[in-house]
Amino acid sequence: MSDPFDDFEDLKTALRAATPTPDVTRKAENIALAENNFARRQESAEQARFTSDRPKKGLFRGVFSMFKAISTRQALTASTALVAIGLFVYLPALQKGPEGLVNLPPEPIAVTEATTEVDSIVGVLGSDGRARMQASGEAEEANVAPLEAPVMAELADMAAPLGQLSGAAPSPSVMARPAATAKLEQRSLIPPLQGYADDSQMRVEPDTEAYPDAEPNPLKITTEEPVSTFSIDVDTASYAILRSSLNAGRLPTADQVRIEEMVNYFPYDYAAPLDNAPFSTRATVIATPWNPETRLVHIALQGEKPALDTRPPLNLVFLIDTSGSMDAPNKLPLLKQSFQLMLAQLRPEDKVAIVTYAGSAGQVLDPTPASDRATIMAALDKLDAGGSTAGQAGLQQAYATAESMSDDGDISRIILATDGDFNVGIYDPDELKDFIAKKRETGTYLSVLGFGRGNLDDATMQALAQTGNGQAAYIDTLSEAQKTLVDQLSGALFPIANDVKIQVEFNPAQIAEYRLIGYETRALKREDFNNDRIDAGEIGAGHAVTAIYEVTPVGSPAQLSDPLRYQPAEVTATSEEYGFLRLRYKRPGEDTSALIETPILPGGEATPDMQFASAIAGFGQLLQNSPYLGGWSYTQAIDLANGAKGDDAFGYRAQAVQLMRLADSLSQ
Repeated sequence: MSDPFDDFEDLKTALRAATPTPDVTRKAENIALAENNFARRQESAEQARFTSDRPKKGLFRGVFSMFKAISTRQALTASTALVAIGLFVYLPALQKGPEGLVNLPPEPIAVTEATTEVDSIVGVLGSDGRARMQASGEAEEANVAPLEAPVMAELADMAAPLGQLSGAAPSPSVMARPAATAKLEQRSLIPPLQGYADDSQMRVEPDTEAYPDAEPNPLKITTEEPVSTFSIDVDTASYAILRSSLNAGRLPTADQVRIEEMVNYFPYDYAAPLDNAPFSTRATVIATPWNPETRLVHIALQGEKPALDTRPPLNLVFLIDTSGSMDAPNKLPLLKQSFQLMLAQLRPEDKVAIVTYAGSAGQVLDPTPASDRATIMAALDKLDAGGSTAGQAGLQQAYATAESMSDDGDISRIILATDGDFNVGIYDPDELKDFIAKKRETGTYLSVLGFGRGNLDDATMQALAQTGNGQAAYIDTLSEAQKTLVDQLSGALFPIANDVKIQVEFNPAQIAEYRLIGYETRALKREDFNNDRIDAGEIGAGHAVTAIYEVTPVGSPAQLSDPLRYQPAEVTATSEEYGFLRLRYKRPGEDTSALIETPILPGGEATPDMQFASAIAGFGQLLQNSPYLGGWSYTQAIDLANGAKGDDAFGYRAQAVQLMRLADSLSQ
């Protein structure tokens, strides 16, 4: 057997013998051909020559020959320089605004370390992300900066004279900063959009919402002012508005919070009225959740629930805002869906008419039987948003239509649906309220439904509804429309008592101080209570109304006011009563009020309804940053409400707890 190494040597010998001897001439020709092809690829037809050897062929031929003689590296360098010069010369001209003024970005601040911008986003990346980003930046800086710095410095030197002419020369520190830092600072190098002097012209204008400007009720000293008088309120708009704000991720402003509307948003199982009275009345003294040294006086009214199958015919006029501001999904489209839900609750003998206002008032639908739902829905579907708002003209048309529909014994109601924007018409609020008040005397009441956010004029809506003997509600979802226009339709449209006023006289022998929680926009003078000409709120069929006072018993360490030097130190105790409750109301169609009186006695026991109402009152005060809550927190409000949800058939109370939790998170 042969040695494999011998075979390998034989193979190498054979390969050397088979390899031809190099042809020197052929090799030289191939090299020359390669050099020629390389030169042609580099756009140079001949080898570079010294300038002194350049042939004299005239100006244009000389320039042409010069470009032919320039190498690729030199061409790139010259091109880069020309581009840089062009940018510094022409960028200021391109940045001129619409009026010919030069709007240059401010000179960026020199930054020497990439950690400045890293710190601004560490909340998103976390500490691990910071480390990774810094490491990445340092690596990039180490790799790129040595190559970039000489070029950038050269460009800065070239641009300096031009910068003096244009006023836009960047600082050398910016031109020479590392690549990693430049990337992190790129936001400061972006100029404003062409046509805008600065970013203020690109900002979205703030909303134009308006709310009643009413400070929370102050603490009253009983010996100085023992009587408190106010009108009841069954509106619920404030709760729906603040819910909309919280669900949008922002806390409501203090003027959006009306605590009485928050408390009265929820149904309560109060005792039913007796002896054919329109409503029951009860005053209970219970513990204060946020202050063990004070007490709450909980006043509850429960309206009767008459049989609706025997009610008189109902005439409804939908007064719908179709101005351009209503062109949003949560405005006119939601309005149409809401009214569709309501139509299903009407009886065949009821009638519906539709009036719109947008630039000029228009009769969209003549009085039509509620049984003809197809015609009514077709009229609603045709409504489009567009134009300015002529609210007063629309009101005049709506009242005229309601008067034409009325027969003896009928109930006539106008439901104004709007985002609250009244741009044209009667600008004087007092004149507008006078117009509505005169129409109220004819028996036609006005309720207001608010839709959408951004330009919601809640203050005007409240004023119109109060003057029109109606209700104000805010519809932000179809579920809210179901609650307002279906579940509580009877209470909204069929009043059982008008001009309902409450007056409480506190006993100075037992109560040192008191304050009414809410009802700031419903305050009345003491003498207004017995004046039947003074307008007040209405109670609808089945409505529950709650009012809450916080009172400080005499001798309590919670008393905030010092005794007067020149007044009697003590008031002789003639009764253990905390106070005396008086209530006046008128039956619908009557001009003379009736009086209900009941004492306020200590020692009551809080029911789950009372506890939940107290939790909501505390929630409202937390949103207002009330100074009377001490260290009481959202957590305690949540615990109190959770323990008092009771039979929450529709989930309203559970929803309130979720809103409390959301407000707690947003307030951190």
